[in-house]
Amino acid sequence: MTRLRPAGVRAVTLVAGVALAAGCSGSALSGQQEAGQARDAMSSAPAGAQAPPRRDAGPAPSTGADTQPPNSYSDWQVGEKPLPVRSDGFGEVLPTPPELRQRRLPTPESLATQPDDRFRSSVHRIGPEVRERMGESWRPGCPMDLDDLRYVRLSFWGFDDRAHVGELIVHHRAAQDITRVFEKLFRAEFPIERMRIVTSPELPAEPTGDGNNTAAFVCRQARQQADWSAHAYGLAVDINPFQNPYHRDDLVLPERASAYLDRSRERPGMIHPDGVVTRAFAEVDWTWGGSWHEPRDYMHFSATGH
Repeated sequence: MTRLRPAGVRAVTLVAGVALAAGCSGSALSGQQEAGQARDAMSSAPAGAQAPPRRDAGPAPSTGADTQPPNSYSDWQVGEKPLPVRSDGFGEVLPTPPELRQRRLPTPESLATQPDDRFRSSVHRIGPEVRERMGESWRPGCPMDLDDLRYVRLSFWGFDDRAHVGELIVHHRAAQDITRVFEKLFRAEFPIERMRIVTSPELPAEPTGDGNNTAAFVCRQARQQADWSAHAYGLAVDINPFQNPYHRDDLVLPERASAYLDRSRERPGMIHPDGVVTRAFAEVDWTWGGSWHEPRDYMHFSATGH
């Protein structure tokens, strides 16, 4: 499969990108940002029912003083503790709280409830309701027109051992590949905490360093660069940012996720070389930021290699 690259889409004059408290993208959102997303998007359930998923529990959780008992929830309220802001605009990097060293939180139902354990998906053009929710995450001058993007609904498996309805916005040429990837993750029961589009109220929110939203499109420049991020083209996805943080020098994003920089400890939701997530994306020729030398961006997959 040919890799999609920004050079193959319409070029526009660069304008200032929206600065987000995240690493490679706008999906490593603060908890306050995520709390503001709990709203209904569209009432119709996604179409295209498939066969029941294959249950695959994957590696057993680690044991130790900093972990919760199996199948218990982490005692943490996301977004309640804003961080001091650094001179670079990110939150102060703090040690991971004991409650989050093996993070397991239920998924709030902000979209239509998944009726059963079958994988479902649907792909749509950006309609008025979705456009309104996107707000400033897309604006005139972005490298992609709204007509070039697609709103994708997907089933995903939560840390609460339940199927949920998620949503992503991606480039129209990537929609089917993304659907195939997430179907494989669903069938393997790879856990994802949240999957919602980036909306306007999140952009100026204070960093709390405990967000964990899986997301794709947001119109922004690459961090500390003049070029557009692959997310601005709808050609990148960040998965479970807290379990798979961004790391460069003294910066960790999300800012409370440093315990997950130890990739030798197997914990649910982590992405590893030759794991189910990296294999699924490799099959559609997307590359993994966790294989980069610097920075390490364990959450990040892209069709552009950036």
